[in-house]
Amino acid sequence: MRALRLLDWKTEPVLVEVDEPIPGPGQVVVRIGGAGACHSDLHLMHDFEAGAVPWNPPFTLGHENAGWVHALGQGVTGLDIGQPVAVYGPWGCGTCARCQLGIDPYCENVAAAPVPGGGGGLGLDGGMAEYMLVPDARHVVALPEGLDPVLAAPLTDAGLTPYHAVRRSWGKLPPGSTAVVIGVGGLGHVGIQILKATTAARVIAVDTREAALRLAEECGADLTLPSGPDSAEEIRRATGGRGADVILDFVGADPTLALGAAAARTVGDLTIVGMGGGTLPVGFFAVPYELSIQTTYWGSRPELEEVLDLGARGLVRPKASTYSLDDALTAYHKMRDGTLEGRAVIVP
Repeated sequence: MRALRLLDWKTEPVLVEVDEPIPGPGQVVVRIGGAGACHSDLHLMHDFEAGAVPWNPPFTLGHENAGWVHALGQGVTGLDIGQPVAVYGPWGCGTCARCQLGIDPYCENVAAAPVPGGGGGLGLDGGMAEYMLVPDARHVVALPEGLDPVLAAPLTDAGLTPYHAVRRSWGKLPPGSTAVVIGVGGLGHVGIQILKATTAARVIAVDTREAALRLAEECGADLTLPSGPDSAEEIRRATGGRGADVILDFVGADPTLALGAAAARTVGDLTIVGMGGGTLPVGFFAVPYELSIQTTYWGSRPELEEVLDLGARGLVRPKASTYSLDDALTAYHKMRDGTLEGRAVIVP
């Protein structure tokens, strides 16, 4: 079968022929219907080097995956051949306290995981191929009726990651509250939809790009603001001087972190989702009183089921363009150049 594989750090992936996977005991092979292309893949191609993470190439890209059950290993129950499924992306040890709760991204025994701190498309073979081997059936989640795998694939990360970030702040998003989304890209535009679908908050979107702000309006943002030196003041003006109750930074660079701290309300949340490499000085007078600042990574398996339900009901729908395996590099080049709107899904 054909697979898009990263053969070494600081290189672009190549399309090669590999053997079709065969499931062992407890494993599942999924016929891929869609594999999402993620900005983090660009980091794998261009920024990482040996020692940056506890695994190395070669491996097949694609950590956002959905399709149909193709083959079952011995002992697997609860799944049927041909059943539409999504693949939960982070693969932990399965036995520590975090994994028992379905929060594999925060596995506390990574040495016992299939690949430390990674998963399919992140150290092990992912879904940018005709078939994908999932090493444990617990990572395979049935799709709700009516949800196409092509639409489900980006929900496993581009949906799950912002959903987890929003969900942890539900208590601070009652009627009358305000949430700010900084960065309306592949994750941010889904984050806006999740805020509108699951909270009563007013949503303000901030981005440097006019096209991104138009996308934010399409996704339900109540107010869009071009990013600039006066953005924090404009957010405070729009909130009666109080600031935003929850700020979700999908960029994570120095300027966006500074904006988040300047625009936040006391007792608010500033959640850093983007991996832009920025830092934020924190001191007694540097941020609003009782502002909680946290980073998040991916989400839990139960949360994935909730996101898929929102997708099946049409409440959350990533804006996605589809590409064949032959054209996958085109999608990544558009992502790198900033000309990709929404999400790209590779369809083998």
